[in-house]
Formats: sequence, C-alpha cells, structure tokens
Amino acid sequence: MRPQNKVNVKLDAIAKNLVQYQPSISGSTDITVMGISMNSKTVQAGDLYAAVAGAHHHGADYLDQALLAGAVAVLTDARGLERVPRDVPAIVVEDVRGALAEAAAVIYDNIASTPPQMYGVTGTNGKTTTTYFVNALLAAIGETTGLIGTIETRIAGRSVSSQFTTPEAPDLHSLMALMRESSVTAAAMEVSSHAMAYKRTFGLRYGVAGFTNLTQDHLDLHGTMEHYFASKALLFNDDHSTNQVVTVNGGAEPAWGMKLSQQLANPVTLDLGPAAVVDIDVPDTTWKIIEVEAVGIGHRFTLQHESGYKVATRVDMPGKFNVANAALAAVMVYTGHDRQDWDVITETLSVAEHAPFESAVPGRMEVLSKQPTVIVDFAHNPDGLTQALQAVNRSRDQDDEAGRTILVFGATGQRDTVKRPLMGRIAAEYADVVIVTDDDPHYEEPAQIRKPVIEGAASYVKANGTDTQILEIAPRAKALAYAVEIASRHDTILAAGRGHETHQDIAGEPFEIDDREVLRHHLVDHGFITTGAASAELTD
Repeated sequence: MRPQNKVNVKLDAIAKNLVQYQPSISGSTDITVMGISMNSKTVQAGDLYAAVAGAHHHGADYLDQALLAGAVAVLTDARGLERVPRDVPAIVVEDVRGALAEAAAVIYDNIASTPPQMYGVTGTNGKTTTTYFVNALLAAIGETTGLIGTIETRIAGRSVSSQFTTPEAPDLHSLMALMRESSVTAAAMEVSSHAMAYKRTFGLRYGVAGFTNLTQDHLDLHGTMEHYFASKALLFNDDHSTNQVVTVNGGAEPAWGMKLSQQLANPVTLDLGPAAVVDIDVPDTTWKIIEVEAVGIGHRFTLQHESGYKVATRVDMPGKFNVANAALAAVMVYTGHDRQDWDVITETLSVAEHAPFESAVPGRMEVLSKQPTVIVDFAHNPDGLTQALQAVNRSRDQDDEAGRTILVFGATGQRDTVKRPLMGRIAAEYADVVIVTDDDPHYEEPAQIRKPVIEGAASYVKANGTDTQILEIAPRAKALAYAVEIASRHDTILAAGRGHETHQDIAGEPFEIDDREVLRHHLVDHGFITTGAASAELTD
C-alpha cells in the first residue's frame, strides 16, 4: 500500500539525512528516488532497494531481481556493496536497518510533513485489544482514524489483512504517507518488541506511547527478560514518543511496569486498582481504577485522575484484563488531548448504550455461543493463558448451574520451548478438560511440540491429585469438534492460542483453519445457537 502522490527525493538528500549512520556513497547521487523496499518482489520503478543481511540470506542475493523491477539505487552494508554493479548508485552504512527506517521517513515525507497523531501500544499481552479500544474512542470523538496491528491495517475505513504486528519500516512509512493523504487525523498502532529490536518504527515519533504489561514471551529472540524489557522500553525514549503512559501494575509480573515508570522522566501512570492481577503496593499515580463491577460477561469501571476528575464506562468483553486494556486506552486518549477536550471524551465514554469499549475485537475473548459458552482467544503465552482461563472461570462461577471448563490449545513450533510445560501446568490448574492439540508447528514435528505440554499438565495433576482430564487430539479441527461433542449447555469451551488467525503454518505450508468457523459449524450441528461474528468494522 503506497500513497498516490509520490515525493521525488534526490539520493543525495537521503544520504544527508543519514549522517548519524556515517554513510559512504558509491556512484552518482544525482538520481531521483520515488519509493523504498527491502523486498525484491515488491520493488517498483524508481525505488531505493534496501539490501539487508538476514539470518540465512543477504538482501543483495536478490539484487538482480530488484534492479530488473526498476530499483534505481541500493542501500546496503559493505558485504552487500560487493554485489552492487559499478553503474548502480549505493549508500553504504553499517546499520542498514536503522538507516532504512530513516531513509523511508525522508522518501515518504514523514519528517517535513505532519503525520497523523500516533498512539503506539506495546507490552506482552493486550496490544491488539487496546489499539482497537483506542481507535474506537478516537472515532467516537470525531477523529478520522487509522489502525495498524496484528489483525488488520485500516485507513479511514478501508481494511487489509496484516502480515506482521508491526510492518517493516518501508511499509510503515508508506502507510503513514497514505494515512496523511487519506486525511487520517489519528491512528492506533501495535508496537512489537521485534519491531523495536529490528528498528522498524525508527523515523516515527508517537504522540502517545502506552505500556500494558510484560511477562515471559519471545525469549527465542531476546534471550533474557532484561533484553526483552529493553526492547519494549525503547518506545518510551524521547526520540520515539512525546508522551508516555505506563500501566504500573499490569499482568502477572508488575515489577516491569514499575521499573519502566521509574526510569522515565515524566510518565503518565495508571494503577489498575481492583482490576490488577497481582496485589502490590503502588505509589501515587496519575490515574487509578477505583471501582470495578461485573455487568453481564463484562464490567463497568470508574477511572479517577489525581486531580479528582472521574469517568465511568463499561467494557463488554470478559475478563478484568480487558478492564485494564480499556483503562489504558482511555488514559492514552486523554493524554493525547488538551484538558479542555476531556469533557467530550468523558461524555463519549459515559453513554448508556454503544459506548466505545462495548464492541468486540476479532479473536480476543470473542464469544461464539452462550449455551454452552464458547470463547476464542489469542492467549498463547503463560500469562495470557492464565488470565483467559481465570476470566472464563469467574464468569462461569456466576452461574448456579455452571458446568466444566473445556480448554483446547497447543504450543507454537520453533519458539520459546521453556514455556510449553508451564502452559500445560496452567491448563491443568484452571481447566476441567484439557485438550492438547496443534497451534502453528512451523517446521517442528507436531507430536514433539505436544509432548512437553502434556507432560506439564500431567505433572500438575499428579502433584495436586486433581481429576482434570488430559487428552491429546490432532489435527486441531478434530480437537475443536470433540470439545463441542462432549460439551453440555452449561459447560464453557475456551479455544486458545490462535484467535483471529485463519491459517496454520505446517512445514512452511499454509493450512486453512479458523477456530471460530470450525466451532460455529459443530455448534450448529449439535443444535446449539451461535452468536454473530465479531466485526472488525470501526466507525471513522
């Protein structure tokens, strides 16, 4: 997705904006660049091709294809330069990824022009839901909105599916220009740790950055929790954001939120109060949740500013963690607006019907049926799975005739293997029936992925003497079908791990499966009534 109006930039002007990367120039700089790509398959005529070194290949390996597609110059490192023909201009730097993002900002005029007000959300869990909530609230107060995240990219009402949580730098800067061209005034965006580690967002400055929580995940990339935290914390540097909002006691490991807030000069802080997972002493904060009340499957809650200013609103998705997501979204929008605009935001949040946080988010605690209760969620790490199961059980416990919790889930292949037995133990602790199946095996043998998950579940059952039933059923569609087959109208089924996703990666091949569609099909077959699909539609 590129803007219609192209900005013609001389290669010399791009090089001058990369002075911090100490560029050297090969060939003529008196050449016009009209776009940028790091994928030879998406190069267009007039592009600067960024040849980046990867884990297995170097972008220069595909230089011939890029030049054939119309690339007029190359941005690369010394290794890549060896492959560049003498008659092709090149900018050579050591840190190609960093320079790539800055070059994209220049090419798409995101430095000289005013981009939409950007709201960036990071954290282990809650990014998608929070960005949807931010987007919904911004739209409700009259902004023309954009959204960039795991599920989709939206520009003033137009939607396309997303490949990454956070796009690569050329695509991200192109999207910013396209949003500006489409008169988007504000946009919400998920910012992953991968994006910060790979410098995808460099060259952008967020008006408001928000932090949800930090728990174990992505250690295959970062190695340690400290390195994982450091990648997230980059977003809150003054170079990357103007205002910073930090949930100080989010998730099961609130120490990370406290640490982040303490290392920032002037953060806006949020205390989850009764919505916190872990009860810890919290110093005075800018905002605090002071009341939470269960209403149906959702909650009504009240936020209070340190000045005494209050707002009450509701969220219709299950789980107190969605109260936390909604509260962070509200605080971010308040932070992005002048105090004189707060009453408009408060009136919007306080309406009796169709409040901004009532809308469902695809694949995030999405309710497919109420008898039995069937929920699909993206929970794919220990903290996410724990919170999803706790939320399901709390809602179930409000029913005098409540039945069992039936969990269908698996672990991802070629990812953090340490969490597999841990997730098995969590499953056995909170569910009555645990059906271990496949997630995305990638190139790993599925049975070998399931094994440590099952062992973790079995070890919990043995140690605690519970009667939790543990089953191994593959493929995933068969596991989902069995869950519906054994469910009574009082039971609850939670299909965790995949959420909105519609394909599994099995040995590099996409296998079509949508948990929601599979479950709806079997629910209807067994005579149960299903709810309508969650809509990704947002009002702009």
